[in-house]
Amino acid sequence: MTEIVVLKDLRPLFGEARNQGPRPTCLAFAGSDAHAALRPGWMPLSCEFAFYHAQRRSGRPPNRGAMLSAMLEALRETGQPEEAGWPYLAETPIDAASWTPPDNAGPLFGRAGETRQPSLDGVIQELEGDRPAILLLMLSRAFYAPSAEAVIHPTAGEGPDPARRHAVVATAHGTVDGERAILVRNSWGLRWGAAGYGWLTETFLAPRLFAAAILTEDVDVSACPAAA
Repeated sequence: MTEIVVLKDLRPLFGEARNQGPRPTCLAFAGSDAHAALRPGWMPLSCEFAFYHAQRRSGRPPNRGAMLSAMLEALRETGQPEEAGWPYLAETPIDAASWTPPDNAGPLFGRAGETRQPSLDGVIQELEGDRPAILLLMLSRAFYAPSAEAVIHPTAGEGPDPARRHAVVATAHGTVDGERAILVRNSWGLRWGAAGYGWLTETFLAPRLFAAAILTEDVDVSACPAAA
């Protein structure tokens, strides 16, 4: 039986894990959920709004993934409303020209952010400071099939696939059978891992983590028009 020791756990800051479906919106979910976790009480924030404004900043269409720099800028400069302000679309908009926010999405909440060195020590340091971390990973097959204890550990010879990139939120750290591990919140719904969470061992995480960021202080974006 796998022994999991939890040393720091920020899961109480979060609500139920969400599902991005087939769209390339993992970074919007990671950023939105990390943002919501830092606000008083759990209220999901609009991933659609964050994704839209990140893509506008980088000139990318809605069928491509977002860039970390653009997502951090969107959260800082434009902010995002609650989920009800612009509910998540189940499918990628076919006509990008018609993909626009509602006229009145509601109050906007901004949050500054900073990139961090992508290292296990750095992630643990942020978690110890009560800051969830946004992690960008290169995946491999183990990530798609967590163990019964929601542990993701690579098999012998299993390397990272640079073509399979994904964003998650680090929410806890501890050990798995004595090995350091990070608990991440995914955006593939409740059926992945343990209700949407999984433990990444250091063996899995260290060669696959290529970028990281945290969200910091509130930013007043009340002067920004919702559809800017």
